[in-house]
Amino acid sequence: MSEKTSPKATDVAELSYEQARDELVAVVGKLEQGGVPLEESIGLWERGEALAARCEEWLEGARERLDAAKKAREQ
Repeated sequence: MSEKTSPKATDVAELSYEQARDELVAVVGKLEQGGVPLEESIGLWERGEALAARCEEWLEGARERLDAAKKAREQ
């Protein structure tokens, strides 16, 4: 298994948006290429799901900050 799918891989919660996005792109690419054993594919899929959720967290946080800045400016 690659370092990115092993238990020793960086905790998803510690990744920046860009790091999570870049790793997610790599995971999707590897899955799309095929030829990966089933067990590794499952690990990649699980990591990809976690990475996608992390990206969504960052984007939601950015939306909230933008909304707060807009409201503050309008007052």
